Amino acid sequence: MQIKDLFSKKKYATIPSERPKRDIPEGLMNKCSKCGTIQYSKELDKNLKVCSSCGHHYRLSAWERIGMTLDDGRLFEYDAEMESVDPMEFPGYKGKLEQQRQKNPSLREAVVTGEGTINGHPVVVAVMSFDFFSGSMGSVVGEKITRAIEAAHEKKLPLLIFSTSGGARMQESILSLMQMAKTSAALSMFQGAGGLFISVFTDPTMGGVSASFASLGDYNLAEPGALVGFAGRIVIEQTIRQKLPDNFQTAEFNMQHGQLDLVVHRKDMKVTIGKLLDMHTVREGLSHGG
Repeated sequence: MQIKDLFSKKKYATIPSERPKRDIPEGLMNKCSKCGTIQYSKELDKNLKVCSSCGHHYRLSAWERIGMTLDDGRLFEYDAEMESVDPMEFPGYKGKLEQQRQKNPSLREAVVTGEGTINGHPVVVAVMSFDFFSGSMGSVVGEKITRAIEAAHEKKLPLLIFSTSGGARMQESILSLMQMAKTSAALSMFQGAGGLFISVFTDPTMGGVSASFASLGDYNLAEPGALVGFAGRIVIEQTIRQKLPDNFQTAEFNMQHGQLDLVVHRKDMKVTIGKLLDMHTVREGLSHGG
């Protein structure tokens, strides 16, 4: 053995400073925006997209809502091909509309209308979707909702509307604001003839939608925690120069102040609507007096 061998460096097994990160498939997990709880997406879907820890109601697309509400999720859709153009030639509007349609292939506008059944009761429905242009109401949204109201009137069916919206679509200017009057006038005729209108507010329902047809229900329901109002909190606080309550404009706040009839958990929504339809249905063989 040579002397240099006594001083040779010994080799030791090394531990990597960082373990290789495992890629988590996109969409596998969801983090609650309210309480921060992380849940498996499949479990969240089983719970109707309601956080199992804090009860936060995630926003739903129109088709998710239809699947949860109508019997077998089946809808005979009205005006499926109707879509917005650019009536005011607003800069960039056509491109944004196309982006929205590419992002949401199942939607051509911010509302889906049609008819189906709930617990066997035929109904006309309109379901808004916040993920298309923030649910804003332009000419086509107003027209589709008006046609749904008129169909319910003609067929003598109850009307159910799930609302969610950031308000009027500014790219259509006055034509957008006109939809408030048009939808409200159609509802006045429908309800004047004895039609039943059940309105459901979901998060958020603001601006021209909350100030028109959404607030005209014979029954006004809302999901827990849904934001319901006209102007936003910051605008109101700056206008009145006062601090608003933390729960201002929530469904619970609106119910406490007489703006809603009931706040209904998502798992109970179909049952609640079914009971209302039962109450207003004249059973075969029974008189109106019961």
